[in-house]
Amino acid sequence: MKRLVVFVYGLACYAAFFATYLYAVGFLENFGVTKSIDSGPQVPLWQALLVDSALLALFAVQHSVMARPWFKKAWTQIVPTEAERSTYVLFSSAALAFLFWQWQPIGGTLWDMMGTMGQYLMWGGFAMGNVIILASTFLINHFDLFGLRQVWLYLRGREYTHLPFATPFFYKYVRHPLYVGWLLVFWCTPVMTAAHLLFAMMTTACILMAIRWEERDLITVHGENYTRYQKSVPMLIPTAKAPEPRMTAAAR
Repeated sequence: MKRLVVFVYGLACYAAFFATYLYAVGFLENFGVTKSIDSGPQVPLWQALLVDSALLALFAVQHSVMARPWFKKAWTQIVPTEAERSTYVLFSSAALAFLFWQWQPIGGTLWDMMGTMGQYLMWGGFAMGNVIILASTFLINHFDLFGLRQVWLYLRGREYTHLPFATPFFYKYVRHPLYVGWLLVFWCTPVMTAAHLLFAMMTTACILMAIRWEERDLITVHGENYTRYQKSVPMLIPTAKAPEPRMTAAAR
């Protein structure tokens, strides 16, 4: 019975992630959602900046701290090890949902490309970013990344085994294609408002900090293998020629 409960819990956490991801697409591009990054009543500028910065900081702390090995070691004293990844996904989705709910728009526009060729270029970059994100997750095993493989193996009574590292496709050119995709999603918009700019700047800063922490953990786990991978494959900006396959940064 416990195995079935953990499996259903994992499915529910994944469903929460998928719903949040779809909402994020509409939130950033101002379509198809009840509240977007630029919608809602405006409050004084100082208040909007304070609230939005706090919301982004909350998500950054949750997303990074819960991914650290020392936290996972303590956290699995409370939640089953098999459900740890699913719980991480659930908390991340909840933090994002809270951000969408409480986000405050800010007046002002940095650029407006609507009605020009730039509009379609920006939409193309946004779409490309989403494709890179989803493709990258499947390249490194989408179901393991979001906790489904863990709860499925537990349901079947099989021991979880860590996936071997590889360098499929994108990972031959950059160590963090997932983050490349997110950067395209955050910055590619035909209308860059002050609120969107704040969101893009703070999430970019969070990504750069997260990469540093993640790679520190990966070096601790994989040692010289990952150090060689760092030296041969760029972090975010791809090279013209794919390097020799090494190891992929598949950790969160």
